[in-house]
Amino acid sequence: MNSPILKPVDTGAPVSSAFRTPPQNVDAEKALLGAIMMNNRAFERVSDFLRPEHFADPVNARIYEACLRLIEQGNQANVITLKTYLERDEAVVAAGGMQYLAALAGSVVSVINAGDYGRLIYDLYLRRQLIALGDEMVNDAFDVLPDDSAVNQIEKSEQRLFDLASSGNIEGGFQNFERSIKLALEMAEAAHRREGALAGVTTGLMDLDRKLGGLHKSDLIILAGRPSMGKTALATTIAFNAARYFHTTDRAEDRGKAVAFFSLEMSAEQLATRILSEQARISSHDIRTGKLSNEDFARLVGASTEMSELPLFIDDTPAVTVSAIRTRCRRLARTQRKGAVEGGSGLGLIVIDYLQLIASSRTERTENRVQEISAITRGLKALAKELNVPVLALSQLSRAVEQREDKRPQLADLRESGTIEQDSDVVMFVYREQYYLERVEPSQKPEESDEHFNERYTKWKQRCEQVHNIAEVIVAKQRHGPIGTEKLYFEPNFTHFSDYIDAAMLPAGPE
Repeated sequence: MNSPILKPVDTGAPVSSAFRTPPQNVDAEKALLGAIMMNNRAFERVSDFLRPEHFADPVNARIYEACLRLIEQGNQANVITLKTYLERDEAVVAAGGMQYLAALAGSVVSVINAGDYGRLIYDLYLRRQLIALGDEMVNDAFDVLPDDSAVNQIEKSEQRLFDLASSGNIEGGFQNFERSIKLALEMAEAAHRREGALAGVTTGLMDLDRKLGGLHKSDLIILAGRPSMGKTALATTIAFNAARYFHTTDRAEDRGKAVAFFSLEMSAEQLATRILSEQARISSHDIRTGKLSNEDFARLVGASTEMSELPLFIDDTPAVTVSAIRTRCRRLARTQRKGAVEGGSGLGLIVIDYLQLIASSRTERTENRVQEISAITRGLKALAKELNVPVLALSQLSRAVEQREDKRPQLADLRESGTIEQDSDVVMFVYREQYYLERVEPSQKPEESDEHFNERYTKWKQRCEQVHNIAEVIVAKQRHGPIGTEKLYFEPNFTHFSDYIDAAMLPAGPE
């Protein structure tokens, strides 16, 4: 008796890709190549985005590459000229050699659809890449390694998808000047309607906002300084003020947005303690050691209750990569979009503390740290443009500052500067003269008279009083506006920055 024939059960699940041919259209490839050989102007319609590796048929890819080389050299690409390049190519010879080329050229009716053929070829290439990426994701997930967690695999997969999506944008190119002028007028009209209000995200510091016009979307802002100058304190002040603005603003386009703070140096708890200290006006040292009165503790609880409602998110993962930052910011933008205006991003500002602690991805690791930092700054600038939010990144300065008499930072002092200065839209330095003066208190020299020492000491003391609790923010570069220096008031006990008010501008008191 014959065994019954077993038939596969239709479960409704998609058929495995192992039994399907990857998407391709060889006829479209042949039609495009024929159109190019018939009229080289057809190449102009696809040259911006189409590359030889995008062809599914290797023979067609070789022919397209030969056409590309000839046309870019200013020569004609036709059956006769291509013969020199391809008559000894084994793959082309196996496909029919010159007869294959002649058949391509002879079968073309029109070159009008060359652009459509090119876009179809490219779309099918992206689909094949998606299939390959899916297979890699499956294989990676099955291959369990101790140093490669599932979360890391997700981030790598998201990065690959982002890279594929970025390379898949074929809509770029020139736009006519009329459209550019229209966009510029729309921006000017929006600024006019604001009647002097900020165009970008507020820093909460009046003079700095006036100088910068706020932190603008798609800008990479570098905030640099030597240790103990207050970089992190200023960054936390800006982040807190921006989060409070997004929480309380009446502007529909900004309401509900979040601030992402990547703290690569301090833990989230330490950073929160510092912000609590700033807002409650209680020394962070007293908070850590518990030296608080009942009144202080009540004030601390009140400040924490108000702060807990703010859309400020802290990520304290050490040695995070730019791709991981991008992945987490996109995720946060999606989750916060619910509270933002319809169609807008849920993210308003990204702060990174600090640049030199960002880890390089495996593909970017080199022995040259300058090149690695350059790749990181390019990635941060790309992140700012992709998410259309300002990115504020802190940076260390080289020791060259300490060797000068005037220790105000300069652009050349950016550590591993590479492209930090080039890629950034704004470069700011934090400088506190008080810090340096306190460490050079005059001492009397053996051969020096008391009178001369007293005079020198008096001048030093007077200068200390003049710069007491004063910080300078030096805007050394700004693509969209002026450079210059703005003064801020700094309270070291609370690591808090606020607006500086010149005593000469205060109203006179009663005599």
